[in-house]
Amino acid sequence: MSPGILTLAAEEAPAISAANTGFMLICSALVMLMTPGLAFFYGGMVRVKSTLNMLMMSFVSLGIVTILWVLYGFSIAFGTDTGSVIGWSSDYVGLSGIGRDAIWGETNIPVFVFAVFQLMFAIITPALISGALADRVKFGAWVLFITLWVTVVYFPVAHWVWGDGGWLFDMGVIDFAGGTAVHINAGAAALGVILVIGKRVGFKKDPMRPHSLPLVMLGAGLLWFGWFGFNAGSWLGNDDGVGAVMFVNTQVATAAAVLAWLAYEKVRHGACTTLGAASGAVAGLVAITPSGGSVSPLGAIAVGAVAGLLCAMAVGLKYKFGYDDSLDVVGVHLVGGIIGSVLVGFFATGGVQSDAKGLFYGGGVDQLIKQVIGVVAVLAYSLVVSGILALIIHKTMGMRVSEDDEISGIDQVEHAETAYDFSGTGASSRKTAVSAAAPSATPGGTTAEAQATTKKVDA
Repeated sequence: MSPGILTLAAEEAPAISAANTGFMLICSALVMLMTPGLAFFYGGMVRVKSTLNMLMMSFVSLGIVTILWVLYGFSIAFGTDTGSVIGWSSDYVGLSGIGRDAIWGETNIPVFVFAVFQLMFAIITPALISGALADRVKFGAWVLFITLWVTVVYFPVAHWVWGDGGWLFDMGVIDFAGGTAVHINAGAAALGVILVIGKRVGFKKDPMRPHSLPLVMLGAGLLWFGWFGFNAGSWLGNDDGVGAVMFVNTQVATAAAVLAWLAYEKVRHGACTTLGAASGAVAGLVAITPSGGSVSPLGAIAVGAVAGLLCAMAVGLKYKFGYDDSLDVVGVHLVGGIIGSVLVGFFATGGVQSDAKGLFYGGGVDQLIKQVIGVVAVLAYSLVVSGILALIIHKTMGMRVSEDDEISGIDQVEHAETAYDFSGTGASSRKTAVSAAAPSATPGGTTAEAQATTKKVDA
């Protein structure tokens, strides 16, 4: 990620580049597409009765985070530094003090373009967390959690990593496009929340297989496609070829991770699965995100292969340690983010993003130590604060649906809809309408009573 320079437009600032501005707007749209892609990816991995809820948990982030980003998020993340931990600039509040021709620091793109590009990162990060919480979280509680989490976790961490004056940025921690700020941040948050809310009903007992692998593959394809904007766009232009290197490394590492994950599956389980291919792709994308601007294409192959193998092994840890990471957010995003961030300390060539060299290129352990500090700091902060936020919500309004509602299906309970109408007669719509109306028609009536009323009407 290019440095967050605070000066809006000095007299000596370069003129706006139409080419780079257009490129960055396209990249912003690609990153926006990743959130619906993530919704499809997660939506296909859950059971039928949770499909819509999974889609909505990602989709609602587009609404919530956009408004918060405009109101104060951009100011906290990229405003004038305060104590190396947060930023704040009154001109950025409501984006009201920014001229349309104001240039972002020493770049040649408008501030508005930088702000909207960074907004798309802020949107997808809490959406990533949702995959760990499938089947069991109240939608209202999730909305509140997103609101609090981006405010006290994501916005400050983005400043640490990318903001001018942020302590990790000033230390020299390399995170090209979000290994710490996005993936470790989201993965650690997911772990913190699931340790509070507990396991799904039937975890390790009932089959919880994906209901639509084609939907998973569609989502993975959209993520892979959008990730080129996520990564290549993070250099904020095309003037010096760094973005082009990142584009190539994104493709190379992802391909290596897919093959490594499938090889592990073949050796361990005797088959190469579509779910494994999709998960391997995401693992590779996650790992190259922090490191792709620092490594060569050969280094990208190594990063992808290591991530594909270790993430494939890591997804099984939830069964060993007993935490219910429903869709492997911890195993893929937390572990993949750690791998990509730490490997910068080994494979950085010193010839692309910065002159910092890794251990394998004669740089010693200095950069490796910096990377480890960045990983540990973001992981610990996000894990602890996210767990505290989840605990507060869980003890007040309640974060989980009831056991009966979880068993019957969270889609019907939380959204009064179902993902598929298998009857083809419209019965699902009638059932939805009755189940939505039954509780209000009988004040104090239970969910079971509403379901009984529904069954009578359907009959």
